[in-house]
Amino acid sequence: MPKVNANTIRVGNVVEINGKLFAVLKTQMVQPGKGGAFAQLELRGIRDGVKTQERYRSSEQVERVSLEDRDYQYLYPEGENFAFMDVETFDQILVSRDVIGEPAVWLQEGMVCNIRTFEGDPVSAELPQTVTLQIVEADPVVKGQTASSSFKPAMLENGQKVLVPPHIESGTRVVVATADGSYMERAKD
Repeated sequence: MPKVNANTIRVGNVVEINGKLFAVLKTQMVQPGKGGAFAQLELRGIRDGVKTQERYRSSEQVERVSLEDRDYQYLYPEGENFAFMDVETFDQILVSRDVIGEPAVWLQEGMVCNIRTFEGDPVSAELPQTVTLQIVEADPVVKGQTASSSFKPAMLENGQKVLVPPHIESGTRVVVATADGSYMERAKD
């Protein structure tokens, strides 16, 4: 496995520390008033999901693990896991909710996601940047409320709440960002 300087590690990389694999969740370069700069890494253990933090001097070497990226189609939930199928080989894998994280609420049947694996074990999953969902419940527009003044809460078909402009009504299809669940635009159907 290649050794790289700690200051070149980025979010999404996987590193090996003391024989264990960790996914990098956050990186921060710290330049204290005295002494040399160091890299502060927030990590999650791949096998156990335990979060930890490590500090490295910027010149220190860290072992970066190479991963395999493949596209998988989401099939269905299975307990605390999600079943995916490789779009080329049709092999199925189970991906833990911890690996996908908060964006798991946006998974839709048939959605193609990029899943990174290390020796066949899922390490991270990347969903498409947006999803299109239907509004099933929206508050009515308040008279006198200007279009630019505020957003109103609405319920999506997957049970998630999102803030939408006042003119959006129940039954409207909207585009939502999977990264933070924010309203992007009205769907162009």
